Amino acid sequence: MLSANAVLFTALAYVALLFLVAFVSDLRSRKGWLALVRSPVVYTLSISVYCTSWTFYGAVGSAARNGLEFATIYLGPTLVFVGWWFLLRKLVRIGRIHRSSSIGDLISSRYGKSTSLAVLVTLIAVIGTTPYIALQLKAVTTSFQVIADATGTSLLGIPTRDLDIRTGFWVAVGMAVFTILFGTRNIDANEHHHGVVAAIAVEALVKLFALLAVGLYVVFWIAGGVPEVFALPTSAAVLQGSDTFGIRWVALTFLSATAIVCLPRQFQITVVENADENHLRTAGWLFPLYLFLTSLFTLPIAIVGLATLPAGSNPDMFVLTLPMQHDQSALALLVFIGGFSSATSMVIVASIALSIMVSNHIVMPIALRLPRRSAGVSGDVKALLLVSRRISIGVILLLGFAYFVASAKSDALASMGLIAFAGVAQFLPSLIGGLYWHQASKSGAFAGLLAGVLTWAYTLLLPSFEGGAIPATFFERGPWGIAALRPQALFGAEGVDPLVHSLFWSLGVNVVLFVAVSLCREQKPLERLQATLFIDVFRNPADNEARFIRRSAAIDDLYVLAQRILGAEQAHRLFRDFARKQGSRDDLPQPDTEFIAHLERQLAGGIGAASARVMVSQVITGETISLEELMKLVDETQQVIEYSQQLESKSQQLQTTARQLREANQRLKALDAQKDDFLSQVSHEVRTPMASIRSFSEILLSDADLSHEQSTRFIEIIHNETLRLTRLLDEILDLSHLERGELTWTLEPVDALAVLRRAVETCQGMADGAAATIAVNGETGPVEVLGHGDRLAQVFINLISNAIKHNTGPSPRLDIRSSVADRRLIVDVQDNGPGVAAADRDRIFAKFSRTWASDRPVTAGAGLGLAISRAILRRMNGTLDLLPDTGQGACFRVVLPLRQTTGTAVGPAAGEQL
Repeated sequence: MLSANAVLFTALAYVALLFLVAFVSDLRSRKGWLALVRSPVVYTLSISVYCTSWTFYGAVGSAARNGLEFATIYLGPTLVFVGWWFLLRKLVRIGRIHRSSSIGDLISSRYGKSTSLAVLVTLIAVIGTTPYIALQLKAVTTSFQVIADATGTSLLGIPTRDLDIRTGFWVAVGMAVFTILFGTRNIDANEHHHGVVAAIAVEALVKLFALLAVGLYVVFWIAGGVPEVFALPTSAAVLQGSDTFGIRWVALTFLSATAIVCLPRQFQITVVENADENHLRTAGWLFPLYLFLTSLFTLPIAIVGLATLPAGSNPDMFVLTLPMQHDQSALALLVFIGGFSSATSMVIVASIALSIMVSNHIVMPIALRLPRRSAGVSGDVKALLLVSRRISIGVILLLGFAYFVASAKSDALASMGLIAFAGVAQFLPSLIGGLYWHQASKSGAFAGLLAGVLTWAYTLLLPSFEGGAIPATFFERGPWGIAALRPQALFGAEGVDPLVHSLFWSLGVNVVLFVAVSLCREQKPLERLQATLFIDVFRNPADNEARFIRRSAAIDDLYVLAQRILGAEQAHRLFRDFARKQGSRDDLPQPDTEFIAHLERQLAGGIGAASARVMVSQVITGETISLEELMKLVDETQQVIEYSQQLESKSQQLQTTARQLREANQRLKALDAQKDDFLSQVSHEVRTPMASIRSFSEILLSDADLSHEQSTRFIEIIHNETLRLTRLLDEILDLSHLERGELTWTLEPVDALAVLRRAVETCQGMADGAAATIAVNGETGPVEVLGHGDRLAQVFINLISNAIKHNTGPSPRLDIRSSVADRRLIVDVQDNGPGVAAADRDRIFAKFSRTWASDRPVTAGAGLGLAISRAILRRMNGTLDLLPDTGQGACFRVVLPLRQTTGTAVGPAAGEQL
């Protein structure tokens, strides 16, 4: 077992190492050696300040109590860095351009550089961070007492005596000293705290190494492997210990995602300490990887701790007590240092961030309202700020220590962290609204923030003191016995998780008032300007401010002001550099609007945007905001929006055109395939008669002994094949002309029934030869259509002859029926043969199609007759179709429109049988 002196000596040695790292990094940065301290890896590791003692100790405790709920603390930041990188990029760009020194400075600057809003944000940040600092003090104190306890009860993770208040006090003092030494060397936000960032990066590696070391030891040495861990009886209880993806799960994920953006320390590291916007690319994958490794062994440690440690052990200390149980003093000491790193890094950065906010937004406004003394003393404001920041660090840690003492009886670390998360979540509506909503106003932000934080304090912060200074009856019955005002059952909302309950009411009130007041209260000109510069930051840099604000001032007054805040050397360098930019040979620039805006931004990096505006306003002789220029900017923005919409419309048109081109290409491919098929079929049809002609011609030429009868028969065959070839070529040409519309027909009135009778008479001889009967119904009167008599006869002859040739049954019969309906002539040609096979019905009208079913071989044509017939009827505005199969043979229908007349219609009335 380790002694208290050994633990204390190790902790002091580790602190000395951090001092050395910070000192060397500061020294290197002052000499210009910035490659290491400004690397994206160091930047990403410093973001791990998010992983405090809550995640180091409390995550295992949360897993032991609530199962997989602990994962939400890692899931939220991962979603932000992977999916919301555009928000982080916008924050970093705004922070750099407008020289925002804190989240309070950014919010107040967005809403017209409002001092009152900056004060409110600062007070909320201090109140919300105080429980978090107390959490770190409690974690360090508890872990120190557990590891230094010589009794066996230390394995429970619970000190044998009450928390040593003195230990917590001296831990707070040590953190304050380190923060003051390395966090308050300058007041300029652009002069980054390289020493602090480097020390935090080292601490990030130490706490990650400690967690991985204890995790590997627990899984492979204590449990014997991963399968053995999840085979333990406590595994099922841990894995089923939470309502995964329930309302509390969603609330915790939302809170952790909000915290990575809104926590003052996270804003300090992610935005203020960012040296290169491109570092976010590395952080986008490296920080989620860091979180994954940090949480990798959380579940196994919780499962093994519940299974092997004595009943009643504190789950928050499993990371420390498991090595102690197996006499692994070195590993336990490493774990203690890892937890110590988690706590100190958070407290240091949080103290720096809060001290900047307190000095810039509370001390400076008060100082500006006091009677001015020593107004001409160079650096007097800078000195005031440095002193106030150092005092603020002490006061902030004192507040955290006071909360630590007041909440010493609280067992769970996680609950204290959630209180802090919910407090800073009140920044989210005004922050997001300010970045993306032009109408968001200072009045709306102030009303929403004030109401939200009061609701949070009443429903979540106040109940954390239950049993202490506030009696339990207050929470059970409500103030003055009003049950509807119970802090954790507000307006009768009983049975709701306290965290979800507080989030619902606080953020709900916050958002509603923020939106409602912003819509009701008109923005001031400066608010409109800042809204445009923030929302359109990638298109309108801060330099554009000179377009809208007209200001003038004496150069001497500006120089004195700069000396007071920045110091003589930095002020001289600022004025000299801008004078050279203007092309002036002197070291003093022209005090035009552009320079005054530039100077104000430089001052804002040290004292905040609100205070910088107040101080600059004291020396300028006039200020005018051009509404005309603002309206121009709004018009430009609208033009950009319209141009974007036009681009989107054109993009959609291009997509439509591309789709149409693809469809046309598919059609061309289909036509090309049809062309190839057509040429193949034509060559086949031509080759057959040509082969016969060639073969018989060769016989006639080579064989002189042929008889006269044989020669005559061969010549007759050659003659017939020649006629067949001629008919084929005529049909192909005919069809081609029909499809191209090259035939010059004159459509004239034609008696369709007379043409039908003539066609029947023409085919009667063929019918007699095939022993087929033709029955014609409706030959009672003329029916005129607009068409071509010979071509219409060609259609009817083709249909009748096809029916005769392919009707191979024992008693072939053709039924030809005609009727008029809806001003159209309908002629059906029905046979009682085998009909057309189902598989061939879709291609019966294709070129060279021979799909008619037959019981015996028949003389086949070229397969162009139906295609030609359909093309002829189309030229006459008619149709030719194969009717659905009824099992009684094939039935083709011809439909032609009747001739339009001005008098009485020619032919039978609609529906009359012909």
